[in-house]
Amino acid sequence: MTAKQVVLAEYLRARRAALKPEDVGYPPDPQRRVRGLRREEVAERAGISLEYYVRLEQGQNHRISEQVLEALARALDLDDSGRSYLYKLALPSPSDTRLQETDHEVTPRLRALLDQWAGTSAEIFDRNQDLIFVNSLAAALAPGYSIPGNNYVVMMFETPLENRSNERWRETARDSVAALRFHADPDDPRLRQIVDQLMPDADFREFWLAHEARPFSSGLAPNFVDGYGWVELPFQVLDVPGGLFMNVIVPEPDSPAGFAIEHLLARLRGPDDADELDETQAEASAAAR
Repeated sequence: MTAKQVVLAEYLRARRAALKPEDVGYPPDPQRRVRGLRREEVAERAGISLEYYVRLEQGQNHRISEQVLEALARALDLDDSGRSYLYKLALPSPSDTRLQETDHEVTPRLRALLDQWAGTSAEIFDRNQDLIFVNSLAAALAPGYSIPGNNYVVMMFETPLENRSNERWRETARDSVAALRFHADPDDPRLRQIVDQLMPDADFREFWLAHEARPFSSGLAPNFVDGYGWVELPFQVLDVPGGLFMNVIVPEPDSPAGFAIEHLLARLRGPDDADELDETQAEASAAAR
């Protein structure tokens, strides 16, 4: 049994357990002993035999047609991301061929571009969320963390427990884990290394075992900016040729995030610029009040 077959079986079981029977047309049943739908209910909704569905949940899927996959996606009420992930696990694709090491290199032209983005925080990482390249502003935003070789997900769960009560942290952490599941190759030893390292963490274990899978997109991430304080930074993740991704911070002008970025840029230019900017921002805040 391949790793993808094992993960597919786990995904089917998790999605079945996550469905509420009443949400898909089944009447309440106080005698129900399983969480979510029964196997026979999923098979009925998908129009396939119970025996065949049981084999799928046991990882005995050698070849599944797209017709059956679409029926399963409807039966399990999957969204677009869930459907894409289901297809990725069940169907062979060029992505099954592991990326060569050279594909993880950032081209000199791209490095030069990011270095020229002096006012934009940008990082490049791979499908396991290992950082490959970090420009100067990104490094200043998270000193000691935004370093090539570090891993986004691991860094997320290095956050002290007392700082995890922030709901935004939970949203960002949950999204990071869902993206790791969606993009990473189940056969990749690096993925297994990350999961094994983080499984003792209760929050990671909760998110990972929920089997949520969705691609990188955009959002707000809490970040402590030295000399400024906590701020929510809006980010956008972009695809980079070669199977890589770029995380770019895109703050609105005259916003807390924008002020935090300006503060860091001034510090990078020198202490005099930083002091002058702090005075200007303080006056602007007082005038606004």
